[in-house]
Formats: sequence, C-alpha cells, structure tokens
Amino acid sequence: MTIKFTGEIWYWRGPAPHHFVTVPPEESAEIKAVERAVTYGWGMIPAVVRIGETEWETSLWPKNEEYIVPIKLKIRKVLSLEEGDRVSIRLEI
Repeated sequence: MTIKFTGEIWYWRGPAPHHFVTVPPEESAEIKAVERAVTYGWGMIPAVVRIGETEWETSLWPKNEEYIVPIKLKIRKVLSLEEGDRVSIRLEI
C-alpha cells in the first residue's frame, strides 16, 4: 500500500521528545483498515517513509484515531527541516 500526503512537522515535548507529521484522517482510515495484517503490536505500523529523495524505515504510531510519522533528527538535519515546515510524504506500508 502506498499513501501520499502533505503535512506539517510538529514537536512533542513528552518524556521522550520527538518530531512528527500526522497522517490525515482519510489516509489514516486506509491504514487502519489493514492494521491487523501489518502491525507488530500496540498498533505500531512498519513503514518506509520518503521525503524528497530521502527514504528510511520507521514505524507509524497510533494517536487519536490517526497515525503519526516520526521524523528522525538525522533526517531533519539532512533535509534542513524544522518544526512548522510542511512536507510531502510517501508511505509504503
């Protein structure tokens, strides 16, 4: 399954701070429909993420009936991305 969308990078200041992009509701519903077949537990969904020419493996996290894509520090540095930037993302589930 391939999903493409654009979203804003936001920062979570929890006990383990991290940057994310939220998958929009319609695309989250598509992922939710196949969750049982692809999750490795706790609703985590393995995915290959692509922004521009940069691609990496990660897991989508469930949050508030949607999914969030973690954007690693290494990726943000390579692409010069910061909180508030809008990015086009391609997910391979």
